[in-house]
Amino acid sequence: MRRSRTLRLLTELLASDPRGKRRFSLSVLLASMASGASVALMGLSAWLISRAAEMPPVLFLQAAAVGVRFFGISRGVFRYVERLVGHDVALRMQSALRIRVYEKLSATTLIGRRRGDLLTRVVADVAAVQDLVVRVLIPVLSASLVIVGTTVVLARFSLASALVLLVTAIVAGALLPLFAQRASRKADLAAVPTRGALADGVRELSRTTGDLVAYGAEDAVLEDLLAIDDKLRRQEARAAWVRGVATAGQIIAAGTAVVAALAIGGPAVASGNLAPRLLAVIVLTPLALHEVFGAFTSAAQTWTRSRAALTRITDVLDADPVGAGDVTESDDPAPGLELRDVSVGWPGAGVVQESLNFHVDPGERVALVGASGIGKTTVAATAMGLIPPLSGTMRRANKVGYLAQDAHIFTTSVAENVRIGNKDATDQQVALALLGAGLEMSADRLIGEAGTTLSGGERRRLALARVLADKRELLILDEPTEHLDTATARALMEDVWRATEGRAALVITHDPELIKACDRVVRLS
Repeated sequence: MRRSRTLRLLTELLASDPRGKRRFSLSVLLASMASGASVALMGLSAWLISRAAEMPPVLFLQAAAVGVRFFGISRGVFRYVERLVGHDVALRMQSALRIRVYEKLSATTLIGRRRGDLLTRVVADVAAVQDLVVRVLIPVLSASLVIVGTTVVLARFSLASALVLLVTAIVAGALLPLFAQRASRKADLAAVPTRGALADGVRELSRTTGDLVAYGAEDAVLEDLLAIDDKLRRQEARAAWVRGVATAGQIIAAGTAVVAALAIGGPAVASGNLAPRLLAVIVLTPLALHEVFGAFTSAAQTWTRSRAALTRITDVLDADPVGAGDVTESDDPAPGLELRDVSVGWPGAGVVQESLNFHVDPGERVALVGASGIGKTTVAATAMGLIPPLSGTMRRANKVGYLAQDAHIFTTSVAENVRIGNKDATDQQVALALLGAGLEMSADRLIGEAGTTLSGGERRRLALARVLADKRELLILDEPTEHLDTATARALMEDVWRATEGRAALVITHDPELIKACDRVVRLS
């Protein structure tokens, strides 16, 4: 099932490019020509040296000398062009897959998702397409052609030697890689989700370092993270050990082919059934051929890991969307927000809160309070239209703004960060949004990764500017004063109330001072 899903996905991605199949076939052909040129270079060089030892007229050697130069140059040229064409195909497929993933994610809400693991899927797992094409499919298909071609050519000189070469090639190029894949399959499959778990842990650690140190909990979290890292290292060590054993087997197979060629060719030369100058050809050619599939063990393991990674991607693509990816328009719009006997919960996960009855009118501030994990964010997601109410009636405004407590700050200019809230905002609208948010900052200023060059208050005000970049009738403020000191929080909320005057505001908070500033309080039990 997993294999069919992977092959189906690869076929679809290849078909997404009008010239994809042609480019892929060309890359396989070029790879086989490059490998074939390497084998031909070894065989022709062996013949040339042996023939030269017989001291014939120099003109008898010129054609072979030209052939050596041709194969020596063409080997590099074919390999270079094959890399260009093969990577072009792989990158086009990778781009097509990433677009499909983005389109899928844009149609579902990301609230509550494991961001670190999701990031690993979007970046590393999608890149598995490139590994699968460049390191597995093209080398394996091209090597198959070279093995058949080399066996046929050598069979003209010594059938027995050609058959031995074919057997050792099958052992080194197929059986040993298959052994490596089977032996390390469990570790390779486990390494992919373990890497996602490690990304999750690193992301959470980077976001909560200050809090962990403040509460003295950093040692326990680091211990858990190092345990995941140790688990990943053991899995990769297992794969490396198996790869080493298989590689040793490939070297033995190559040596066997050479020794067998000597054992077969020597008596044949002595009996006159084989020209002396061809002995070097049938002995040295196996060395060049076995170099062609020297990386097949790694390719077999790459196939397992890439297939597991693409399975994780197909899980994302085939999953039913959870709610909507953006605020949707209400079928029955109202100036603010009104819930009548509404039950909320995530699709397929049951009811979180039921029989909710409250309203938020224009110009009114309503605090939504309750214990952590009781469902406040679920109510907010429902109010925004990201997930539908499970029952009851909800009316709300079409223009909804959401101020998240952990709003992501992108590594770009202040203006581009503001335009996240309104992609069509003009420079004047950006300036007015920054002014309304009380943020005295140049719109052209570049911001460091994740807003690390801004203070906590500045990050919150920049997120507020996004909300103010467009006309919003309903505002949902999710813990707007969280992690801010009292003075900064008070100054921020003064600017928030001034900038949102006359609009309906639903405030999710634990802050007693902020609760007092609201007109009414809705408590979730």
